[in-house]
Amino acid sequence: MIELYKHNVLFRRFMTVLAVVASALLQTFVIQAFIRPSNLLSSGFTGVAILLNSIASLYGKSFSVSLGMLALNIPVALLCSRSISPRFTLFSMLQVALASLFLKVLHFQPMFDDIMLNVIFGGFLYGLSIAIALRGNASTGGTDFIALYVSNKTGRSIWEYVFAGNVVILCIFGSMFGWIHAGYSILFQFVSTKAISAFHHRYERVTLQVTTQNADAVIAAYIKEYRHGISKVEAVGGYSRKKMHLLHTVVSSYEVSDIVALMRREDPHVIVNMLKTENFFGGFYQSPIE
Repeated sequence: MIELYKHNVLFRRFMTVLAVVASALLQTFVIQAFIRPSNLLSSGFTGVAILLNSIASLYGKSFSVSLGMLALNIPVALLCSRSISPRFTLFSMLQVALASLFLKVLHFQPMFDDIMLNVIFGGFLYGLSIAIALRGNASTGGTDFIALYVSNKTGRSIWEYVFAGNVVILCIFGSMFGWIHAGYSILFQFVSTKAISAFHHRYERVTLQVTTQNADAVIAAYIKEYRHGISKVEAVGGYSRKKMHLLHTVVSSYEVSDIVALMRREDPHVIVNMLKTENFFGGFYQSPIE
């Protein structure tokens, strides 16, 4: 049993490293093939650091962008380490370091001359790079830390608020240095945010309606592995007239496939109906990010 646990842990760590490397590589490709050729403006902490440097230059001063990024990232990284997971923070910083390294050693050629194609395809792939890191229990640093910290506290995704914050930064850029590239950059961020929302469902909840003739065994296995509540109601099959039970539970969408596999192991004839849960009131256990 201990060996199996160690094997599962090692496998999860391997998948996290794989997701971090893939995310950093894809992010590097997007920056070099889509963002830079279109002169799109940066958002997030990078955008804030560049904005501060641009404002300082108007008064004949300079502001170190690299030091600014470091100063902005360190406090939220420490907060994330304490409130979410030190391991998650470590893998996130590894993603940032790898992306920085790849930008120096790898060189990708632009794919399109059309700026709209760069915005649409680049925005989608950039959002996908963030979603890959998140799916592997890591992140791309910066405002991802804030988004996940708040999401873990509230139990809901806040990527639309991150997008709103990025729009504010880009609007300041636009008012100071011109609206053309700021406008394209806002569209890029919109596509990117939609891509993240399409692939990252950690904070979405679903209701499982389970019909089984082996309710006690299913419930026992379920509550041993998961910390969600589950209710049992007696029922009678309309066609077979056999006694059965209807089980109800609310879970994270990330857990559905594993839960269904567990229930089918206890009762191969179990029927599981999944319903999207728009709102949920009451206690809900959100499993921590490893």
